[in-house]
Amino acid sequence: MNVNEEVLYAQPKTAEERVEVAAACMIAMQLEMPMLLDEMTNEVDTAYKALPERLYLIDAAGRIAYRGGPGPFQFNPDEWERAIEEHLAGA
Repeated sequence: MNVNEEVLYAQPKTAEERVEVAAACMIAMQLEMPMLLDEMTNEVDTAYKALPERLYLIDAAGRIAYRGGPGPFQFNPDEWERAIEEHLAGA
C-alpha cells in the first residue's frame, strides 16, 4: 500500500532521521495526539512486542492500559480508539 501511495522512506540510520520520518508521517496522517519514538536500539519494541503484533495503550505510569487481540486479523481500531478516549477522559 505504501508503494501505491508513494509513502517511501529509507530505513532511518540515526535518531535524527527517525524523527524526520515520524514527523512526516504525523503530518501526512494528520495525527494530533502526542507520539513517542523508540531509541535506535528499539528497546521499547523489544520490551512490549508480541507476535503476532497487537495494539497497545501504555498509561503514564508505564502500565498496559489496553492490549488488543493478535493482529492483523483481530486488530480492532475502534475498540483501541475507545480505550484511548476513555483513558483520556479519566486522566
